[in-house]
Amino acid sequence: MKKFGPAALAAIALLLPACSSNSGSTTTTNGTTTTAKTTAGVNSPGPKTIGVSIQDLEAQFYQQMEAGMKSEAVKFGYKVTFVDASRDSARQQSQVEDFISRKVDAIILTPYDSQAIGSAIVEANGANIPVFTADIANASKQGVVVSHVASNNVQGGQQAGMLMCNALHGSGSVAIIDEPEVTSVQDRVKGFRMALAQKCPNVKVVADVDSGGTRTKANADTGDVLQRYKDLKGIFGINDDSALGAVAAIQAAGMKGIAVVGYDASPEARTAIANGSMVGDAIQHPDVIGAKTIDVIHDYFSGKTVPARIDVPVGTYTKANAK
Repeated sequence: MKKFGPAALAAIALLLPACSSNSGSTTTTNGTTTTAKTTAGVNSPGPKTIGVSIQDLEAQFYQQMEAGMKSEAVKFGYKVTFVDASRDSARQQSQVEDFISRKVDAIILTPYDSQAIGSAIVEANGANIPVFTADIANASKQGVVVSHVASNNVQGGQQAGMLMCNALHGSGSVAIIDEPEVTSVQDRVKGFRMALAQKCPNVKVVADVDSGGTRTKANADTGDVLQRYKDLKGIFGINDDSALGAVAAIQAAGMKGIAVVGYDASPEARTAIANGSMVGDAIQHPDVIGAKTIDVIHDYFSGKTVPARIDVPVGTYTKANAK
């Protein structure tokens, strides 16, 4: 076997990179060398980055969705940055502009205002950054969203309506504690009304008030509704803060026999359902929504054609589930 001297070995080492047929990067760490192959056409080496602007990270629902995104992103080695829009459209617009300046590879939005978000999406489109929405869709005619991942909220509203029909035994007056500017809520109310019309037409909606999805306003608005409709038999809260605000108002008024149905099945709502303060909830799976959003982005990055909408089924949570 022919032996090479030090000078010959050095010359061979210099020639090897030029002769290699694989493009990629070589990294040496603690004496261990690893080579990561790159794909032709990829402009930026290293992990993909995803910017996520969530309308309200203080809400438990969105915290669970964030956890689902984080867990799934780890599988693909993506870097994900989360920012809280704090229920402020202008703030969310600014956050999207910041993501654009940082040249992220994709943006995920849960819009605070489904109409106002359009202009921010247009800016991302102009920068050739793909936009995905989770839980709440873009209702504006502006902007192109690659894919929307959310609960099937029409189905969820129908589940809530069925819970109300059963609780009222087919008749009575009900109120909806609403948040009509949000697309997902619009679908919930649509499904709720559909279920009443189809399964218990003698249950009538006598009030539909915009409480903004917040507990404080839901509490105050429910108090007003209770004053106006003395024979009210049921209340549908479009999320658990709305439902729990309604429960507090009912208790403060010393009233009983009013069935409250919520949406989400947060831990606090589950406690209220277990102790009988609420009848039940439509239950979403925010962690699944989060994970599926990352999955669809991964498929997009991989060059696959992705669906414009992905629905996550909604179930129900009642006192029977609390046992």
